[in-house]
Amino acid sequence: MGNRIYKEELCVTNEQFVCHISDAEDGMYRVAKSILKNDEDCADAIQEAILRAFDKLNTLRHENYFKTWLTRILINECYKILNKKKEEISYEEYMQESKETDMYSEVFEALMSLDEMYRIPFVLHYIEGYSTKEISEILNIGVSNVKIRLKRARIKLQDMLKGE
Repeated sequence: MGNRIYKEELCVTNEQFVCHISDAEDGMYRVAKSILKNDEDCADAIQEAILRAFDKLNTLRHENYFKTWLTRILINECYKILNKKKEEISYEEYMQESKETDMYSEVFEALMSLDEMYRIPFVLHYIEGYSTKEISEILNIGVSNVKIRLKRARIKLQDMLKGE
């Protein structure tokens, strides 16, 4: 029998927690990358999100929503990192980030140039496979707002890619 974490009514073994994290790992990277762009920051955000998820496991109401719950935690961690970095960026960091961006495809560059309010729902829906209802819960916005943002993101991407 594995070690068990008992928090209120939810009972999740350490092995189940690790399994859930392993299943979500690739998606976590893509979500973090859509917000942060820098691989080191993505790794930091993912690590913090996992630690926070383990610590706050008692706030998870249904195990079925683990991935959605974890994604919300990850997005919050990404924003924390962004807020810390807003203060100042060195010329060397700027040049490194621009070199990293050159390695990605035109589609990725177009996606990354979208405003965050369109990029995050787009990544969650089309890359991670979340439903509009799940995205509305993750981002704390209405379902109709999610649909509008997805449509605008598609239009903006289409325009950008046609222009090239």
